[in-house]
Amino acid sequence: MLISVAELEKFTIGATDGTIGSVKDCYFDDEAWVVRYLVVKAGAWLVGREVLISPLSFGNSDTEKRVLHVSISKDQVKNSPSIDSQKPVSRQYEMGYSAYYGYPYYWSGAGLWGGGTYPGAILTGAGLGSGGSDIGDTKAQEKNEDATYSREARRRANDDQHLRSCEAVKGYHIHATDGDIGHVDGFLVDERTWAIQYLILNTSNWWLGHQVLIAPAWFEDVSWVYSKVTTSLTRQEVKNAPAYDSLLALNRGDEEDIYRHYQRKGYWHDQNGREAA
Repeated sequence: MLISVAELEKFTIGATDGTIGSVKDCYFDDEAWVVRYLVVKAGAWLVGREVLISPLSFGNSDTEKRVLHVSISKDQVKNSPSIDSQKPVSRQYEMGYSAYYGYPYYWSGAGLWGGGTYPGAILTGAGLGSGGSDIGDTKAQEKNEDATYSREARRRANDDQHLRSCEAVKGYHIHATDGDIGHVDGFLVDERTWAIQYLILNTSNWWLGHQVLIAPAWFEDVSWVYSKVTTSLTRQEVKNAPAYDSLLALNRGDEEDIYRHYQRKGYWHDQNGREAA
């Protein structure tokens, strides 16, 4: 299921022992285009504090009550590493955050989340090739995997910072192959993988148009310095694209229409993609 970041910002976060606070923003990885953290403004119990909540802790969501349940307690959140949402999130901070909660490093592996597609995969070891080994072999393999992950994490400890604020990217100009076509108006996120599947493009500043969807895979370049996204699409392709209505849930048939229009292969057909077919 896809959910807009605008809708996510209407949710509260429910810990195992009460409400943490309300979603303020999302940080996404600008290489994989995956939401890595929700920025949550804590309630009266932790006045003036903003905290990061990782999808690794996410449980069920109650869309009717707009509550996202997480597997951590308020006390854990209270004592978690402090964050200043006005400053970049460093890899060193992420390593400290992961160590505090006991999470594996999501950047150690070829998948969206470690070696897998879903956040839970790196918590359970799903999809990491455990096979049918006996208990002794499995423990030995897990030990080797832990060592490999640790080496990879240390190697990438000084990586450039690739986390971006969704709120900050809203308003970025979109450039097609033959000129301007609009600006970023929002994001649609897959609730299972937390991948950003589409940017919502507002075309009203180019012609009296509407909102359309474009996928990050169709970007040629993103200039964070000049707040600009360049796509491989033409203005006419975008103009003729199926209109997006934020009041209606996007289903697979709608997505098929979008990909058919752009003559692209759907991401759900990719065995290494972001969602199982």
